Amino acid sequence: MYRILLGTGLLLFAFACSSSRPMQVVDIELHDLDTLFVEAPMPNSRKEAADFKLPWYKPAAKRVNDLLHTKLELSFDWKQEKVIGKASLDLRPYFGKIQSLTLDAKELQIKSIQIPGRTFEYRYDQKQIQIDFAEEITASEKYTVIIDYTAQPAASGGSSAITSNQGLFFINPQGKEGDKPQQIWTQGETEWNSRWFPTIDQPNERCTQELILTVEQRFQTLSNGLLKETINNPDGTRTDHWQMDQPHAPYLFMLAVGEFAIVKDQWRDLPLTYYVEPQYEASAKAIFQHTPEMLEFFSSKLAFPFPWSKYAQIVVQDYVSGAMENTTASVFGTQIQKFSRALIDDGNDGIVAHELFHQWFGDLVTCESWANLTMNEGFANYAEYLWYEHQYGADEAAYHLLSERSGYFFSVGMDAHPLIHFSHRASEDMFDAHSYNKGGAVLHMLRHYVGEEAFWTSLNKYLTDNQFQAVEAHNLRLAFEAVTGEDLNWFFNQWYFASGHPELKINYDYDATNQEIIVQVEQTQNPDRLPAIFQLPTQIAIYQDGTVKREPVWVNQRLQTFVFPSEKAPDLVQFDPDYVLLKEDQDNKTEAQLAFQFKQAPHFMDRYTALLTFLEAENQFSAIALTALDDPHWYIRKITLDNLPLEITDQIKQRAIEMVTSDPHSKVRAAALEVLNQTKDPALVEMAKTVIDQDSAYNVIGRAVQLLYRLDKKQAEIYVQQLENIESESIRISIAQIYAESKEPEYLSFFIQNLENVNGYAANSFYTALVDYLLNTDQLNKDIKVLGMIEQVASNQKQSPFRRLAATKAITDLANDYQARANRSNDQAMKQSLNLLVDQFTKALKNIKLAEKDERLRDMYRQLVVIQRQG
Repeated sequence: MYRILLGTGLLLFAFACSSSRPMQVVDIELHDLDTLFVEAPMPNSRKEAADFKLPWYKPAAKRVNDLLHTKLELSFDWKQEKVIGKASLDLRPYFGKIQSLTLDAKELQIKSIQIPGRTFEYRYDQKQIQIDFAEEITASEKYTVIIDYTAQPAASGGSSAITSNQGLFFINPQGKEGDKPQQIWTQGETEWNSRWFPTIDQPNERCTQELILTVEQRFQTLSNGLLKETINNPDGTRTDHWQMDQPHAPYLFMLAVGEFAIVKDQWRDLPLTYYVEPQYEASAKAIFQHTPEMLEFFSSKLAFPFPWSKYAQIVVQDYVSGAMENTTASVFGTQIQKFSRALIDDGNDGIVAHELFHQWFGDLVTCESWANLTMNEGFANYAEYLWYEHQYGADEAAYHLLSERSGYFFSVGMDAHPLIHFSHRASEDMFDAHSYNKGGAVLHMLRHYVGEEAFWTSLNKYLTDNQFQAVEAHNLRLAFEAVTGEDLNWFFNQWYFASGHPELKINYDYDATNQEIIVQVEQTQNPDRLPAIFQLPTQIAIYQDGTVKREPVWVNQRLQTFVFPSEKAPDLVQFDPDYVLLKEDQDNKTEAQLAFQFKQAPHFMDRYTALLTFLEAENQFSAIALTALDDPHWYIRKITLDNLPLEITDQIKQRAIEMVTSDPHSKVRAAALEVLNQTKDPALVEMAKTVIDQDSAYNVIGRAVQLLYRLDKKQAEIYVQQLENIESESIRISIAQIYAESKEPEYLSFFIQNLENVNGYAANSFYTALVDYLLNTDQLNKDIKVLGMIEQVASNQKQSPFRRLAATKAITDLANDYQARANRSNDQAMKQSLNLLVDQFTKALKNIKLAEKDERLRDMYRQLVVIQRQG
């Protein structure tokens, strides 16, 4: 599962100012963990007997019956959004003798149940079918349960990661939702496939499967395994028989139905298919770029070839998460479906690698309970790092790890819990920045501790020993111990079974009298809430006279001092020079040491952390800005451009002009255009036109159009009209921001047409521009129907959470502006008219909040308030 993050990013994008200048990225590192816990529990010495309770514990499901094979025969009633199904389940007792069977079957309509050769009775409470046999069945006996049923799945909730628990979804079932395609698709994780077929819906169960799907002949289908047979029926339908001969967990069952373009590819002898909407057929291999190379890389590093019979990847509409690793067939939301030019420097490598690595870690070897979810997601998260490191180098991998750790540090301030979290309340709660981000970071530390060869050898043993089985963290520990010969309980107890991470205060000093380098490391995390002492094997690097000496150290005290002889003061001393440890730290480096670090130390994080420090002092930042603009990594160059002072020097200006056409990364070229946008230099008109005509990346073209608009509105309008229909969020945002400054009523149609065509951070920019446009043109006084359209987006739970939040914030911003106008007005008629508009805004916001099912969005909406009416 690739989760939709409703944490740091969404919060920042919701409440950031709407300036056209990019936000400073330094915010991602500033997280204060003093707010980790609201209050301390009562000390044990003060508790009464009644105060002592066992902690909440969520165990793995007990195995009573072993599900061996599932055969589903399905057809679909699109009009009523029903699944007409027949399920044949082969089972046997897991151990000993049994006299009952419990099947998960959420809100199905049971028509009949047959068990050949068995006498039984059953009860059904709309959640589970309880079958009681007249006679005991022994573990050597296999039996079959045949259930005819109808499913009409409906959502009753969701979470920040999986926004609906409906299980199976009909998309545009009546064909009345504009040009949205008709589709059916499923999302089984965590325990929601039992909304469309009866099963034992637990991650520690597994079976083989058959799906026999009858659909209209115009539709393609996809399911797990291989397509064994296709039959064209006389009534205009077609029956596809999909068969999965290797066992896997029921939550990984999937089906999809729709009109897709199917693009074929291959890795070794393995068939690969990419299912996309027909207009994206030519871009399919760019959408799923590097899939064959990833298969080769992961298979080779693991010394364990891809374990399944095929691999398909499909994009579906209105998906309720980021992506899902169903065995042999991963599902993705439309956020990845873009034309090739829109994927330049913004491709899908991370999410594609994530779901692919799951085919080993999650599908072949599956967490035995949701408390152990990181045994799936931590590996998939780390696969992103591994791929970036292999394909793009150490700097790109380090940049990715920075983002992942920042997400974890932000989330831990709200909720710290062990990585293996037996006290979680709901399974969906496990899909957080612990299971994903921290899980990946812990594997990164383990890799560096045991070494490269031992790491990959241990993973091979883990997969080999546990394939087609459910696992917990101890299975991984035992594999690593068997390979390394080392007791690793200390590592797993600290990082998997305890909470938090170390917070360090590091002091560097040089004692000239005794000719000693002194490094003092203090662990400052709250010892009442987290381990007082983390064990941290690492290194200390000493830079001196053009050489680097690395000293291995092991931090295992609350306050610890390391001393190294040296005849002179070093240029730089660096604790954890490879930035392996999952930690938050502060140190006492001088400006001279930081400048040396930025220019001489080799790691991406050396330059990044030094640059952030200099950003806080403009004089030092200006001194290294030109050097930073030549940094080997695009992100350093970009944040340098993003944070240049508005009054830039001629030298910086000239460097920015050069970067517009010469920098290899489109995000840097776009940032350079934004810098030049501040200069308002008319001599840049021709350069802007050349960029629009020649650059390959849409985000760069969008910035160039904005620059041209600043310098020559008439020429810009010609380009804008030519670009309006290009399928690119970057272009849409640029045009929206240009139109927002105008007072032309005809531009309203552009905003209305694109209300649902923006997502993620782009949604905030688009809806902010829409607010500016409506206020500049006073359109709401002329056409209040626009408010209804925005409200419909905000309250529709099938819209992405980013889009819903952006639309809700837009209505709040409009309400506040109109209320402020009313409060200032001395014209009573005008005041009354404005207040009536605000009443409509307020009613819309009330409806939106009532409709919203996502808890984090509801929390954010509480911060979106309308100012008080006066008079």
